[in-house]
Amino acid sequence: MELLLETVALFCLKLAYETEDSSPILRDDLVMSEYEREVFGLLVRRGDVEGIRTKVSECLRLALNAVGGVDTVLGRELHRLAAEFAHSQTIEQLDAPLISLKEYLKEIQ
Repeated sequence: MELLLETVALFCLKLAYETEDSSPILRDDLVMSEYEREVFGLLVRRGDVEGIRTKVSECLRLALNAVGGVDTVLGRELHRLAAEFAHSQTIEQLDAPLISLKEYLKEIQ
């Protein structure tokens, strides 16, 4: 789960901050420090669903702004997927929405 959370955060931050003329954002970049696997791992071990949702939601807001907000086709779908994620109540319920988010963010990179 930690890798999946980190991947979703990475794809969001890539959308928000990566430009064509810059080097790609990688997992070990400073911008990823609050969203790295170990940070998510601690939240998962604690069963802190709210903490996980908060961290991922921060990244999703950045990605949503990067695609032009909810008034765009990409933004509407991202908002829909983010809402599904936000309604998860347990660690187990996070899996399916996270996989959907990861796949969608990967596609729109």
